[in-house]
Amino acid sequence: MNVRNLTELRPFQPRSFLPERIDLAKKENVTAWLQRLLDRVIDSADQFERFVLDRSEVEAAIAQQQSILYIEMTCHTDQPEIAEAYKKFIEQVVPAARPLEDQLDRKCIDLNQKFPLDAHRYGVYFRAMETDVSLFRSENVPLQTQEALLKQEYQKVIGGMVVQFDGKDFPVPQMLRFLMEPNRAVRQGAWDATAGAYAAKADTLDDIFDQMIHLRHQIALNAGFASYREYKFKEYHRFDYTPADCRAFHQAIQRHIVPLQREILGRRAADMALLGLRPWDLEADPRGLPPLKPANDLVQFVNGIQQMFTGVLPEFGEQFRSMLEHGLLDLESRRGKAPGGYQSTLYESRLPFIFMNAIGANTDLRTLTHEGGHAFHALACAHDDLFAYRHAPMEFCEVASMSMELLSAAFLDRFYDPSQQKRWWRDTFERIVRLLVHIAIVDAFQHWLYDNPSHTRRQRRQQWLELNRQFGSDAVDWSGLEQIQAAWWHRVLHFYEVPFYYIEYGIAQVGALGVWSRARQDYSRVVLDYKQALVLGGSRPLPQLFKAAGLSFDFSEKTIQPIAQLLQDQWKASL
Repeated sequence: MNVRNLTELRPFQPRSFLPERIDLAKKENVTAWLQRLLDRVIDSADQFERFVLDRSEVEAAIAQQQSILYIEMTCHTDQPEIAEAYKKFIEQVVPAARPLEDQLDRKCIDLNQKFPLDAHRYGVYFRAMETDVSLFRSENVPLQTQEALLKQEYQKVIGGMVVQFDGKDFPVPQMLRFLMEPNRAVRQGAWDATAGAYAAKADTLDDIFDQMIHLRHQIALNAGFASYREYKFKEYHRFDYTPADCRAFHQAIQRHIVPLQREILGRRAADMALLGLRPWDLEADPRGLPPLKPANDLVQFVNGIQQMFTGVLPEFGEQFRSMLEHGLLDLESRRGKAPGGYQSTLYESRLPFIFMNAIGANTDLRTLTHEGGHAFHALACAHDDLFAYRHAPMEFCEVASMSMELLSAAFLDRFYDPSQQKRWWRDTFERIVRLLVHIAIVDAFQHWLYDNPSHTRRQRRQQWLELNRQFGSDAVDWSGLEQIQAAWWHRVLHFYEVPFYYIEYGIAQVGALGVWSRARQDYSRVVLDYKQALVLGGSRPLPQLFKAAGLSFDFSEKTIQPIAQLLQDQWKASL
């Protein structure tokens, strides 16, 4: 797949404020145009609204510049000049812009008192802005710059990791396919080799995280918070749930999902004729069948995915085809490329970009349908002239992506015969159960990390082990591997890249299961509800977005208990 030069993308609509050609990777250009906005005199509501739209134009252009630099950096972690360009932006442009952006926020809030804009249209916009103003501290700008550079260092370490296995060197993402092999010795060898690669970088990864914990705690203190958790919940605009709701979710998962996971893993061990499962026994088919492989090559795979998206809604298929034609996909795994997958919106062009590491396995299908859901979300709300509304709250963004994984599965026949589809569903229900448990562990760990910012590395590893024990890790035999298990959290990039981002996956998985459950009764209606909810972008509060998709915003035990029953019933039906 040929990726285009993203700097050549044209704006969604002609600029009305910024010059057509301007290098926004240069600090002086960014600050000059932000200052022009600050200096503008506003004498009426019409002028104020024009000011808000001009500001949105500038924000979108700057955000797109940063997205392009980030995409290039993750696609080529081994190219120093690309890394340096991203670093320069983070070190120079972002900290210079932040104080001006805060002043613009304050100007907008004051102007909205003098010339009130329509509350229905702008209510969410100003609520978020007022929160941001309450958080801003100039002394935090250099600390946030240091944090961003540490994130880049993490990407460089992880992207540069190579696993030596079977006489060859492999990027980490490619090792997953060996864990799907029927041959247990191959799986164990691949698992050991990958664990060794992470172990070799363990001290470096701990060094990075120790610095992050210190910086984040100080950022929170500077902003007047007792803990980084309090600060981050507010920065994420989590207006509709609290840390107490998260703890209740953890408890509900322990009560209702952990027992189901034990049942599933017990059945897996029985099917594999094992007295106990080891960590390398969790990805392979439990009946010894070869791993599901959706396609013979990347071209065939992409064509099949497009057909699946078309089946969900012809518009989605056409949008995916356009992304492919315009070079907005980087899919194959290769050395020097960061692991994982993401969708990044190019906000001025109002186009999505998908990054992933395809390895020729069934996981590719799940990843691309997931990121496709994010992409269709970005395109659905691209019409909004307000930059802030071209991105929904993270909790609903993940509903968009996780729902697409399940909605598109109605068209698995593009890849698999009926018996393979049944295998796919079994794997999916098992994965969802394990994911919900993993989400609870990760989120509980984050709460502990920032409630105890002075913890030692040893305490951190002990707490990770303790949480895994509480959530049923004894269903898998880790004997002799305790040190590796204690550092397993290094593999969760969210701890480094987006702290406290993970509960969103739990909230969204519950929502996506609700979408899928309704779709089994009236597929076309549910898809249209889903699409209309995507169109709203970030223009409505979170509960209203869920309601637009036919869902209740709830992830309490009241919702988790029937979800557990649904998963158990569907898993048993797939056996």
